[in-house]
Amino acid sequence: MLDVQNIRKTFNPGTVNEKTALAGVSLTLNDGDFVTVIGGNGAGKSTLLNAVAGVWPVDSGSISIDGTDVTKLPEHKRAKFIGRVFQDPMMGTAATMQIEENMALAARRGRARTLRPGITRNERDHYREMLKILDLGLEDRLTSKVGLLSGGQRQALTLLMAALRKPDLLLLDEHTAALDPKTAAKVLEATERIVQKDKLTTLMITHNMRDAIVHGNRLIMMYEGRIALDISGEDKKKLTVEDLLARFGQATGSDEADDKLLLS
Repeated sequence: MLDVQNIRKTFNPGTVNEKTALAGVSLTLNDGDFVTVIGGNGAGKSTLLNAVAGVWPVDSGSISIDGTDVTKLPEHKRAKFIGRVFQDPMMGTAATMQIEENMALAARRGRARTLRPGITRNERDHYREMLKILDLGLEDRLTSKVGLLSGGQRQALTLLMAALRKPDLLLLDEHTAALDPKTAAKVLEATERIVQKDKLTTLMITHNMRDAIVHGNRLIMMYEGRIALDISGEDKKKLTVEDLLARFGQATGSDEADDKLLLS
């Protein structure tokens, strides 16, 4: 579903601020893969996600989604393939609009607009059933303004909206990092339910090693713009934080561990 081949990205080339963010990354995700991406600050995690989403062009290499080469496509033209949830809970929803209106916008993404009534009874019933998946009581608040919701509720709603049209690829960019631990755990539970329900191919960045180990069927660890570890199957199920750190040291020849990574 996603095929990334030898992509490279350097920021501010030829200046004192030159930074190689991606140094020849290749990655293939099969249909239904749920891949967690872990790594210290500056490892290249967000740059990889932004490259796939088309936020900026890569210097070289290729990116294909479901067999379509999207390497040269701008971000807005990749939107029909991709659902994305950002770190900031305020970014994915319209605060002054109702919950059902936000969901209707997500459901109509990429479709032609008409002069028919905005939200039909069948659509409203469908949104209510989908909101039950979140287990946050939002199914009884369809007409509430989104701006009245907590950060966790908004992030969970954003997640549901991103998955509403069953995208070819779901990108989760540290989508629980701005939430308190209890709320983050609830959003991750909802993430697992949504991804499993529709078997969505998913790439999830996290700073939390335990979350990276517990969720998904595959774990990737990045270091200095490269993939240092790629662990899946039974190997991943048996993995512990201590094992992960030991393998990281062996793979990189370094005992360096990012403070934020460890504290997570």
